[in-house]
Amino acid sequence: MNEDYDLIVIGAGMAGVAAANKCGAAGWRVAIVDALPYGGTCALRGCDPKKILRRGAEIMDAARLMQGKGIDPGDLSINWADLMAHKRGFTDPVPDKMEKGLSGNGVETLHGAARFTGSNTLEVDGTAYQSERFLVAAGAMPRPLSFTGADLVIDSTDFLNLEALPNRVLFIGGGFVSFEFAHIAARAGANPIIVDRGARPLRGFDPDLVEMLIDRSGGIGVDLMRETEIVSVSEASRAVDFHPELTRVFHRELTHLEIMLVGS
Repeated sequence: MNEDYDLIVIGAGMAGVAAANKCGAAGWRVAIVDALPYGGTCALRGCDPKKILRRGAEIMDAARLMQGKGIDPGDLSINWADLMAHKRGFTDPVPDKMEKGLSGNGVETLHGAARFTGSNTLEVDGTAYQSERFLVAAGAMPRPLSFTGADLVIDSTDFLNLEALPNRVLFIGGGFVSFEFAHIAARAGANPIIVDRGARPLRGFDPDLVEMLIDRSGGIGVDLMRETEIVSVSEASRAVDFHPELTRVFHRELTHLEIMLVGS
């Protein structure tokens, strides 16, 4: 059994790191563990990298809005590879900086999958640790998809790490993540499609504003398929089959689809 701790934090995202730093700085014996690089979703796989990609889309949109008003967009375009390299310039240093900050507060940084073995013990890749308290800040995972071929679908983390942007992108689910990524993809030259099972996407938002967003999305090339359910995804033909009874707006066979994305 390794040294006893006052607190072991499971999950090195923003919440877990903040708690570990505060308790460590207060003199507690603290350890933190994560199987993934330190930083969590916000810093590495969500908010921050998305904002960097979104900034490129905002510049494209701003230039278009000023066309004829003193700005000529000309051949302005997004170089996806360069934009992704710019993103990595922000995200790549994060884990090391976070670990150094934790160590400076006396927090032991552990790496691996944690598993509880008792009321006050856990294992990290076979090594046992004991603590008086535990904080579970492990975050969440994408909801599993039930249709055939769901294992061929990538998630938002994979999208944020694409080295090349496909010509066509299908986003499964009409949540705000899908709309954000679809707008980024459209501004970068792709043809995005959002598929949603309901009559109206973004159900938690004002209906009138949602319809305005849908109209604006269509204007930049984002297609929306409402009341549409995906039945299967096939790698062989790269085709998507839709449930015919739920497809009321339009039905389209996508025979050259390079990538699928799980939206929220």
